Amino acid sequence: MKISKAIEERRSIRKFTSQTVDRSILLSLIRAGALAPSASNAQFWRFIVADNQDLVRKLDLYCPGMSGKPTAIIVIASDLEEVASKGSKNSIEYGCMMDASMAAENIILQALEFGLGTCVIKSYNDGAVRKLLGIPDTLRIEILISVGYPDGEPRERKRKDLDQILQWNGWNTSDTEGK
Repeated sequence: MKISKAIEERRSIRKFTSQTVDRSILLSLIRAGALAPSASNAQFWRFIVADNQDLVRKLDLYCPGMSGKPTAIIVIASDLEEVASKGSKNSIEYGCMMDASMAAENIILQALEFGLGTCVIKSYNDGAVRKLLGIPDTLRIEILISVGYPDGEPRERKRKDLDQILQWNGWNTSDTEGK
């Protein structure tokens, strides 16, 4: 699939079939995430994949942003001990989330190649997710991604026109000719 087609077709999926995702496919998604850009190539991210259906259902209870009963959940976390020893304050405050976001984008675009749907989740009960997955305090959960086979067609997404969000050569300039 061409990357432009993947970007155009990607949707946040919130309704999944009960068909489970093979671990080899989940591993391909994680490989894609691990190939994302990382500030100073530090790669502070850690990936935890839940594909046990009982565990996924329990996690779903503590993630109000999640819906549609996914069959897998990918957690992207940052290793704060490693950040403290090799990173900076900027890495802790911003870099880790930026890196996790770029990894998430790679994961969700790679998922399209396998016919999977995904939804990035930031609304979850941190303590409950940590307890269910045994995530230590040295890791900070950044993002959850629900994964599964879409049940039905996603609704049409709405986007603002570029003339509402784009400025050329500075804010509020009258440059529209690119000169």
